[in-house]
Amino acid sequence: MSPATSPADAPAADGARPRVGRREQDGRQWTVASGCWTTLAMSSKPAWQALAKDLAAAPTADDRAWDLRPIEQLDHIGAQLLWEHWHHQWPATLEMSPQHKAVLDQVAQYTVPTPAEPGPSLNDRVRAFTHLGPRAMFVMRDLTELIGQLALDIGKLIRAPHRGPWRDFSGHLYQFGATALHITALVGLLIGVVLAYLISQQLRQYGAETFVVNILGLSLVRELGPVLAAVLIAGRSGSAITAQIGVMRVTEELDAMRVMGIPHGFRLVMPRVLALAIAMPLISLWTSMAALAGGMLAADAALDISPAYFLSALPRAVPISNLWLATAKSAVFGILIALIGCYFGMKVKPNTESLGRGTTSSVVTSITAVILVDALFAVLFKGIGFRA
Repeated sequence: MSPATSPADAPAADGARPRVGRREQDGRQWTVASGCWTTLAMSSKPAWQALAKDLAAAPTADDRAWDLRPIEQLDHIGAQLLWEHWHHQWPATLEMSPQHKAVLDQVAQYTVPTPAEPGPSLNDRVRAFTHLGPRAMFVMRDLTELIGQLALDIGKLIRAPHRGPWRDFSGHLYQFGATALHITALVGLLIGVVLAYLISQQLRQYGAETFVVNILGLSLVRELGPVLAAVLIAGRSGSAITAQIGVMRVTEELDAMRVMGIPHGFRLVMPRVLALAIAMPLISLWTSMAALAGGMLAADAALDISPAYFLSALPRAVPISNLWLATAKSAVFGILIALIGCYFGMKVKPNTESLGRGTTSSVVTSITAVILVDALFAVLFKGIGFRA
């Protein structure tokens, strides 16, 4: 007894499933479609998979010829399948019966091409450009208010130091400073090694190996140490500040503090700013020391400059004014990072998407501000820290 055949498998069983083949006639390649191109014939999974495989191998170029005369039945589904395979264009040569042509003509007539998305108009571009000014003004206004409130809170702390949030301050100081020592030391050490090896390759060509102390000392103490530490702290602590305050916004803790009469600036902003302003110079000094240690080891290995000579020549090569400049610059970096982190944390809306976007904006803005302020310091204090 033969197994029962479902209606969906009947066309495939009797050989009427849709097929796509090839033939050559008069030196020309023809693509031949045969079988039943109907919904019923293509409803079974084996028939559909076989047809999809045949169509994938069939050409769609205009120089190919198609012969649809062997097709037994053609409905709108089959015609739509052919029309989509032809990319909504008629083949260069097409042979078919009048009945099949009528079905294909109807499908081609009512096929609506997908409209291309219009690009931004000139008005949209001008409007987006003109919005940059007001947005920048709003940001500067909010930052000015934040700085003004910080000054008032510091004055309040000076008048009544016993009411200050010292526990929060000490916790932030430990979090921003002590927990960042290992990563800043590692990165500083590696940067010092890399710089020493790169500089040694150039100095060896001129017989000026001893100047590696001058170059490393000035570059690390004056510029790279503070900037590198600030970038690391901006990505580490700046994002943490924004995330902490942003989570308080999401969980409505900020609203609860306002209802209870607890000022946000005095309890949230000021402890973080003061902690980072104190921790940042120390972290910068720590990073510079680690970088100098790495440079000293690399100079000993690459240029045979002993650590004793390196340590004795460093004070003569780098005046102490560079250290004071780096300390002041690092304190400004810390204040900027904390203020920007608090600003974006306060601007977070009560949803997780805004929290992630605010954290990203905080890190990017902090790093950009650090580089801009460092360039400003380099221009304003270009005559300080160099021997005549």
